Amino acid sequence: MHLKRYSIPKFWKMAKKENKYAITPRAGPHKKNECIPLLVLLRNVLEIADNSKEAQAVIKKGEILVDKKPRKDPNYPVGFMDIVEIPGAKKYYRIDVNSNGLVVEEIKPAEANKKLCRIQNKKTLKGGVTQLNLHDGRNIRTEKKMYNTNDSILIELPSQKILKHYQFTERSPATVIAGKNIGIKGKVKEIFDRKTMFEANRVVIQTKEGDMETVKEYVLVGETK
Repeated sequence: MHLKRYSIPKFWKMAKKENKYAITPRAGPHKKNECIPLLVLLRNVLEIADNSKEAQAVIKKGEILVDKKPRKDPNYPVGFMDIVEIPGAKKYYRIDVNSNGLVVEEIKPAEANKKLCRIQNKKTLKGGVTQLNLHDGRNIRTEKKMYNTNDSILIELPSQKILKHYQFTERSPATVIAGKNIGIKGKVKEIFDRKTMFEANRVVIQTKEGDMETVKEYVLVGETK
């Protein structure tokens, strides 16, 4: 399956008029317009491979890790906060966001075993165990009741051990991860929960340039360190 090039996200860094079609991300933990296929990441974004054939060869050998797991599918979707490793080259990357969408940032080896995840929702299982459903599709079970939807947790990879908990409260460090203000970083200043079904839950973010307002669901709290 392929996408027409005119519809691909800008952060794929592919020439839209060079060819008619582009590889499409496989169904997975991230939405199609919020991820980068692993092949595109190697060839176009990181420029580690010169062409598709070369990129596929590296991927199919299991030489690329995503969140500590070898991924051999060239179409595998890499998305927000995923950790990408190339052990043979001793290179480590985190997928973050800026004003153009997803961006790949090189990180230190010590940072490659930690991942910040947003709690999208949670549910109670038998025995009173809480299941946290995270933004990247993973689920973590815990007996603790302190975690809430919209909070974030810093987890250890690949064990998924919870290292730190960030509550969605005022003064928490925050990043806007969607919408027209994507990529803006600051601190939560005020939280406004909707009073009617016609309103949205809103958050005011305090930045160095001033205050800005966005939808609550567009905000990730916490830090990756």
